[in-house]
Amino acid sequence: MDLTNIVERGRFDLHLHTTASDGIYSPRELVKKASQAGLITIAITDHDTLDGVEEAINAGREFGIDVISSVEITTKYKGKTVDILGYGIKMDAELRNVLTRMVEERKTRAIRIIEKFTDLGMGITFEDVKKYSKGNVIARPHIARAIVEKGYLSNLQEVFDHYLADGKPCDVEKLILSPNKGIDLIQNAKGKAVLAHPKLIMDDKLVQELVKLPFDGIEVWHRKHNTEDVKKYRQIAMENGLIMTGGSDFHKDEDNLGQFGFEL
Repeated sequence: MDLTNIVERGRFDLHLHTTASDGIYSPRELVKKASQAGLITIAITDHDTLDGVEEAINAGREFGIDVISSVEITTKYKGKTVDILGYGIKMDAELRNVLTRMVEERKTRAIRIIEKFTDLGMGITFEDVKKYSKGNVIARPHIARAIVEKGYLSNLQEVFDHYLADGKPCDVEKLILSPNKGIDLIQNAKGKAVLAHPKLIMDDKLVQELVKLPFDGIEVWHRKHNTEDVKKYRQIAMENGLIMTGGSDFHKDEDNLGQFGFEL
């Protein structure tokens, strides 16, 4: 796997989520959509799990598209959420154990979040949430969908903006890994560790600190990065000898599969 070569060839999307975490399409369905969109290389980067990768790789053979075994791991640095993309993962015992713990912790966290919503008069059950999860991972978007379905709020963004985002009334901390730990897990599993969507960290000084850690790359192109952001992160990548990657961070159709402002 040569990420630089993949980017130079184009027609890729290296940040995709399936029903194995919080996406709306199964791995096979998403690979089919990627093929229909004319992509030739994709990465399935579900949150804290590789459960969808095997199905996606098999579908890649069916639809003639290269699928990279990948994961997105959540870490914390100075109080900020720092997501790390791991590409070309070869699952080992340590990574498997940590991801298993993280998935189990997500279930415990979901129950605590549900309790917080109930205390605020927005009663939902774990069963209401679980029906939106097609895999083992329970994530905040599943909870948000249950809240919207019950009619308490009008859309997912409203749920996050007012209740589920970091520091909001129904926020509950996840199992916390440091960026160094996340990088080690990925690199020990023969993968490349890439700093995801740096703009979403919302702290340029912190990003400059983070890229001094032993990352292999940085996500330069992302659907929430504008032209100036791309210019800035390209410069950071070049100054720090980092691989440049990009992806739509696709969860649902509105995220525009394969469209994330990529331009060499």
